[in-house]
Amino acid sequence: MAFYKDEKLALFIDGANLYAAGKAIGVEIDYRKLLEEFRRRGRLQRAYYYTALVENDDYSPIRPLVDWLQYNGFKVVTKAAREFTDATGRRRVKGDMDVEITVDMMNLAPKLDHIVLFSGDGDLTRAVQAVQEIGPRVSVVSTIETSPPMIADELRRAADTFIELADLADLVGRPPRQGAAPDSRAGEANDDEDDER
Repeated sequence: MAFYKDEKLALFIDGANLYAAGKAIGVEIDYRKLLEEFRRRGRLQRAYYYTALVENDDYSPIRPLVDWLQYNGFKVVTKAAREFTDATGRRRVKGDMDVEITVDMMNLAPKLDHIVLFSGDGDLTRAVQAVQEIGPRVSVVSTIETSPPMIADELRRAADTFIELADLADLVGRPPRQGAAPDSRAGEANDDEDDER
């Protein structure tokens, strides 16, 4: 991983996608450690976190995380998730954040040297290529240690650097809590990660 102390750096975190990748390899992200780690690697300008929220639920399990992130150095971008019933009668929630991520990356790209995208979503491939044409290098964080991999092959090929999430586990993760309540992200709204690879 090539990071330079003097480069301007920004993080773009696809919340549902990173949660799914972490869960698949048994890594729970500690967002405080993640922020500290990338502050050490360069001049961190912004850390964006994207998630869709189910607005009509009395309690959203993602809300405490969103609130914590907002108070601790992250710019949180949310939108209302759409609920629907699939062909098998299961309640599903869809909340794709690709457009929001793309717009923010394009807006900030002229002011950055390096973008770190935490996502495996193949729909972001063209956004990564467009950002590279402006100038910043793009590193993509996801995992290939699952079967199938959690990152789309075309996104991995487009990135200047692919960073295996498992390799960051000791730096930005914490061990999954044994016997505790399910992770606060369990209700995260986004079924898109299955369609994006």
